[in-house]
Amino acid sequence: MKDLIKKYKEIISYLIVGGLTTVVSLGVYYGLVFTILNPDNPVQLQVANVSSWIAAVTFAYFTNRIFVFQSKKKNILKEMISFFVARVGTLLMDMGIMFVFVTVLGFNDKIIKLFVQVVVTVANYIFSKFFVFKKTHRGE
Repeated sequence: MKDLIKKYKEIISYLIVGGLTTVVSLGVYYGLVFTILNPDNPVQLQVANVSSWIAAVTFAYFTNRIFVFQSKKKNILKEMISFFVARVGTLLMDMGIMFVFVTVLGFNDKIIKLFVQVVVTVANYIFSKFFVFKKTHRGE
């Protein structure tokens, strides 16, 4: 069992951090709409939604950097920008899949959203591992 955990430590850590990131996202969103923002107002709804996304991606960057991929790169700003760009890419992927399958093809949004979450989670891991936190010999 220890060998199995050691072999999949990065993926297990990634999934734990992902769960915590979801808590941050929901916490910020609900915190805002239950206190200072009115979700019945379309602009305030989007402010809450975007704020929760920014908080979640910021939290995800630092926790992935430290606990999952253990990055030692010196240029943190470049790495952080790459992380945010990758997350915007998967956000657009999420929106595109939802549009095609729900709006165009008429599938059930709840089922498609579950499917999309799996696709986005896998894509986020791939982008993080092979592009954002890619191991280099110079530690740039």
